[in-house]
Order: sequence, then C-alpha cells, then structure tokens
Amino acid sequence: MLEAKSLRKAAVPSTLIPNPSPGNIQSSRLALHVSEDGSSCWVYIASGCHIYKLQIPLEGTSIDKGKESLLIPMQSEVVESSIVNRCPHRSEIQSIVLSETDSPGYLVLGSVDSYGHLIVSKLDNSGNDVDRLIYSVLPRDSGVGEGGWAGLCFSPTQLLTAAVAREFCKTVDVYDQDIHLQTLHTLWYPSSLNYIQGLSNDEGSSILAVTEGCQASFSCALLLFSCSITYIQHEFDLGSFAGLQLSIWDLRMKEKNGCLHRITGSVGDIFYSVCSSSTGNIAVGGADRTVTVYDPRRWKPLSRWVHCSKYEITGLAFSSINPDYIYIQGVDYEVLCGNWKETKKVFSFRGDSNWLGFSKSFNRDVVGGWSDSGSIFVADVRGEE
Repeated sequence: MLEAKSLRKAAVPSTLIPNPSPGNIQSSRLALHVSEDGSSCWVYIASGCHIYKLQIPLEGTSIDKGKESLLIPMQSEVVESSIVNRCPHRSEIQSIVLSETDSPGYLVLGSVDSYGHLIVSKLDNSGNDVDRLIYSVLPRDSGVGEGGWAGLCFSPTQLLTAAVAREFCKTVDVYDQDIHLQTLHTLWYPSSLNYIQGLSNDEGSSILAVTEGCQASFSCALLLFSCSITYIQHEFDLGSFAGLQLSIWDLRMKEKNGCLHRITGSVGDIFYSVCSSSTGNIAVGGADRTVTVYDPRRWKPLSRWVHCSKYEITGLAFSSINPDYIYIQGVDYEVLCGNWKETKKVFSFRGDSNWLGFSKSFNRDVVGGWSDSGSIFVADVRGEE
C-alpha cells in the first residue's frame, strides 16, 4: 500500500519563465530527481528552446486530504532556480529525460526538439553541469521536414543509447551516443515510446514499445462518414485503419524492420502514453481514459482500468516501491495513484491549470507536474508500514 508523505506547490519565478511555451498535448517537458538525503528535489522544465532547473524542498510529513482522497498541497518556496547552462535548441523542446549513469553521483540529461535534434549532457546530483555536453545529434533529414512532437527514452542497461521518435516523420531513430544505429519506420504517427524493463537475459535493452496513432482525425472522420462501414471493414483492417496501436520492436531483428508484435486498440481512440515496470509489464493509456496493462511474454492484457481518468491520459509511470501501483496523469489537471490489479484509486492531486509536463523520479516515488499557470507540484510517496 502506498501513501503520500507530502505534496508541495511552488511557483516558477516569473523572471525565469514569463510565459511558458505551449508544447504538445503529450509533451514530457518535466524531469526530476531527489537529493541523496531526500531533503529536496531538482525539477527540470523545458520551455521554448531552453531548459530550467528549480530546487524545491521536500522536508515535512504533514499532509491534508479532501474528499475522495484528494491531497491538498502545501505552499512552498523555490530554493534556487536558474537556466541550465548548455547549448540551446533551435526549436521548441518537446521532451526531456533524466537518467542515471555508470558513475555514482552523476546524471544524464537528454532533450529533443520538434525537429528531432538530440542533445545529451552530464550533471552531478546537485544539478550542476559537469561536462555540459556529452553528445549532440542532428536529425537524419537535417531538420528540413515538418516540426512536431518528438519523444526520447534511454536504454535501461546501455545508458548512453537513446531512441528518438518523430511524429510527422513516422520514424524512431536509435543512437549509440552520436552514432546512428538504425531507423524504425512506424505504420502510424508515434506518440510515446519506452524501453521495456525487467525481461530476462538482458532483453530489456533491445525491446522498445511505441504507441502509434492517426493524428489526421478530421480526415479519418470524413472518410468514415462518406464511406460505408461495411465497405471499409471489407477492404481494410479497421483497427489498423483507425491508427491506434501499440507496436513492440526488437532492435536485434532484421525481419519486418524489427517489428515484433502489434496490439490494436479501440477504433477512433489514440494512445498518448506507454511505460514499463520493473517486472516487465507494459501499460498504455490515451483518449479512451483507460489504462491497459499487458504481459509482454504472452501479449495478453493483465488488467483494464476503464475510465480511471476524467479526461484523456497523457502520462503514466509505474511505482518504484510496488509495481502493482501506477501513477496516471490526465490531460486536464489531475494526477492519481492506484492499484491497477484491483482498479482502485489510492489518492490523487490536482494542479491549478492544465499540465505542461509530468514525470516520476527514476529511482524513487516522487512525482512532479508543471501547470500552465507556472506552478510546480511535487508529491513524495512512501510505502505504508
């Protein structure tokens, strides 16, 4: 059982970010990590072409709850804030990711912009830049294509191996530092990606989960309206036509461009988020407001938590304390934690406006969200003794 120890709310200084850039509906423009003594956390947020860092205290255990286990935030102050001193992007940053390194006490900060430009730099645990830049990779088309959402994830075992997804290009590029390894061509527009963890024989370093969707929803709706459903079902696979699917890729395979398996979702909905747990399970969520957890060994759903969120789901993260629990971010202003096996909510908290970013610390159950009003919410969650 999980319980929230504290929920902090802090305002981003207006002198640091006067007006945050809008980003995309599923942009992951927040990353955080907790200090070694657990007294504070560093929150990284991306707006426009730059990344900013803020230090927020976590000390204190008092917390108030409202109806239906809704957490009431305590007002906190930003201890320190600054712009991350690194080479800026030329277009709006869409995703940032923090990851551990082989060297204790150091972190890797990766960011990708709307044209697929990847920049990776090295930090220490205090948030200070060390090498400032490990490597930088330009997009394969040199940035001449159309800009849009771009996602990033690091391999859990090969820590400088990164995968970059680009929405309009319908590609996922895999890099070993600044060396391009391969390009995966998705059937539809990618909307989220994540390496699968917890598989035996170190397979997690080579298995990639990608959610794909049909972004041209208006065009699809017109076609469905003008053509009979019977004709479409006869001529096409309707699930593939609607463009909602979870695709699994094995980077060691050459057949089928490395595509290992495809799981088709409901017609007309879009997946926005995918994550994996330490046990290897995969969770997806999206426009249908439902979280589905799959077993990658059998490709069968273990659980479906139907309508667990009020609005579309754009962020997911399994608990590091107990993988039977999952954190769910709605597109509006709500984040909830619950047991996906029992489909039962434990607690939730709300921002004061729509989310611009959501993330969980990679080694602890500290969850953060950045709202459009400029507020940062950080929840420290512990296992119930």
